[in-house]
Amino acid sequence: MHNEFTAIVEQDGPWHIAYCAEVPGANGQGKSLDECLANLREAIILILQHRREESLRALPSDARQELVVIG
Repeated sequence: MHNEFTAIVEQDGPWHIAYCAEVPGANGQGKSLDECLANLREAIILILQHRREESLRALPSDARQELVVIG
């Protein structure tokens, strides 16, 4: 399960449109499936980076950070 996400892909005319089931707001589109999935990957990365940065900004000064690895 390490860094694995589910892409839900649909076709709309010439376009492939995808969203990620586990990351709300992560969407991608492209004229090819590869382009669509590449755009979705980038969206997932950007959203997760933003959420991490926002969470770390809000930490109290006495809070500890611990790494948790899944998979």
